Amino acid sequence: MFNPHLSPRRLLAAVHSTSSPSVGVEANAKSNTQPTPPRLPRHVPIRSGKEYTDPLHYDHAWPSMAQFARVLALRYDSLRTRHSYYRQLRLLSAHFAGDPAVLTEEQLRDYLLHVKTVRLWQPKSIRQAVAAARLFFCEQLGQPRWRLFDQVKAKDHDTLPPVLTRDQVKALLRHIRLRRYRTPLKLIYCCGLRLSECLKLTVRDVIGSECKLRIRAGKGNKDRTIPLPAAMLKDLRDYWRFHRQPLLLFPNAGRGDNTPQALAARMHTATSTMLHNSLQRLLVLARKELDLPDATPHTLRHRLIQSPPPAPSPFRCAPGLLLRRSLSRGYRRRSAPPRSTCTSPIRASSRR
Repeated sequence: MFNPHLSPRRLLAAVHSTSSPSVGVEANAKSNTQPTPPRLPRHVPIRSGKEYTDPLHYDHAWPSMAQFARVLALRYDSLRTRHSYYRQLRLLSAHFAGDPAVLTEEQLRDYLLHVKTVRLWQPKSIRQAVAAARLFFCEQLGQPRWRLFDQVKAKDHDTLPPVLTRDQVKALLRHIRLRRYRTPLKLIYCCGLRLSECLKLTVRDVIGSECKLRIRAGKGNKDRTIPLPAAMLKDLRDYWRFHRQPLLLFPNAGRGDNTPQALAARMHTATSTMLHNSLQRLLVLARKELDLPDATPHTLRHRLIQSPPPAPSPFRCAPGLLLRRSLSRGYRRRSAPPRSTCTSPIRASSRR
């Protein structure tokens, strides 16, 4: 099936400015042909991906579940964590079609056996269900500690995620013709970013004078600073000159005319980041057309951690900065190469 995003097309837009900014990718010059975008306040955090509703605002089926939502709000700051724990209690209530506060230890045992042997839940999901049940029954309801919680063991399977070779990564990135999709994927590969960390970057997060990238509110709501290859910094500057969005580095292109002028105007006035699913679907289509192993945007991050490129490369100093403790420790045990500063092996392409 024909895919316009993966087919070559000529984009005749000229670069707005030939001068490079000294710090970051934000320039002082403003284009007179683009409409003025809405001002976004500095204190508002940039979010990408799925938005989770606070469980306090849910329609609770039982009073005990409303109380559980209040307990989660006091204990956890992350909406995603609160949503996941509340969802586990909701699934337990739906399984027995009743108030979860009246369930016994044997009923909870039967439920955990059902999700493990019949529904074939992964160990991570089983541990999450146990943690939510322990919080609900022991801490909220004041039940004595059930022996069931000490009996459930769900260890992760010792498997490695799929990893692409260097040639496969180059072929995959070359196959994606549109620059607005290729640039974030290259950044994920060069810096080992998560998809959400990449798409919510702003022009203030790029420290151009030091060739560094500031990651805000990553996994666990942690901040970190990682090295940025010089060639990747040039790509980011060239890409920003195309849309000149005053805050977002990867703004949402929206729908409409795909001419360079109309596309740049929509991105310049965008108020949200690029959608996760658009980049994920495009990478899956490219992988299938090239007949490559299963690959997602997160696979490019694993490519940096598990199979680092040969020296010299700027990626050698990165595994300790990726906040993936198990994989980064394993990499450091296998080899501890010296730091190196060299440009990215990925060539910048002029096609958008």
